[in-house]
Amino acid sequence: MAQRAFRIAYDGTGYHGFQRQPDVSTVEDAVFDALRALEVLAPETDKPAAYAAAGRTDAGVSALAQTVAFDAPAWLTPRAFNADLPADIRAWAAADAPESFHATHDATRREYTYHLYAPSVADSSGSGGEHAVDDDRFRAACKALSGTRDFHNLTPDDHNTERSPTLEATRDGDYLVVRVTADGFARELVRRLVSLARAVGTGEGSRSKIDRAFEAEPLPGHEGIAPAPPEPLVLTAVEYPSLEFETDESAAETARSIFERYRRDRQTGARVASQLADGLE
Repeated sequence: MAQRAFRIAYDGTGYHGFQRQPDVSTVEDAVFDALRALEVLAPETDKPAAYAAAGRTDAGVSALAQTVAFDAPAWLTPRAFNADLPADIRAWAAADAPESFHATHDATRREYTYHLYAPSVADSSGSGGEHAVDDDRFRAACKALSGTRDFHNLTPDDHNTERSPTLEATRDGDYLVVRVTADGFARELVRRLVSLARAVGTGEGSRSKIDRAFEAEPLPGHEGIAPAPPEPLVLTAVEYPSLEFETDESAAETARSIFERYRRDRQTGARVASQLADGLE
């Protein structure tokens, strides 16, 4: 047994987050169940030796590069791991790790991507309604929200709230693809950052709303920043300078096939919903 780190991709829409919780289904539960089925983890054991994960994604949030590390036998490749994981959770790469490695504390950079439905107000068709966003205002908000700040008004956490995120937005049709990077994140911070930038971009809120969020005084309930929905959010990268991950091509190809099927199914569902909506006009 030696410590190994595994890259895990998952569709989080059917789970109550990554971290184990009583009486609800989580990604971590599925990971531990798979390890028990593979007899890597004894039935009476709580978790693998030296176990840690890169982050705790919220309910409904998906991941491309979640990383878990623990003492594992040499035969436990990503392909072998997948034999007992649900189809919507796939291991696809692995790396040998030193004995002192910790998947949470040793991560030097994390990246989340939020797919925000936000048609541009510059679109001559005028579509988008309340979701329409002024790109310049949105990007200005992203810039104002970037940098080292105390984000206590943008997270339910009551400690360790000083963070240094960078927000960048790219237009992709009716969507703004928002990349948020930092060495670490407080709970719900990414979703609340996106929510606040969207409010400024749509004109629902002014730049002063951002300034108020950084004041020491807590925001009263009616001024609070609600988190954006979790389903458009993906943990897309976690960096460990000391590790060299090797992609398991067989595992990755199977994962691509599964997630491609999910993509087709959801596109089909969107077409059905579109016909229903159009038929009621």
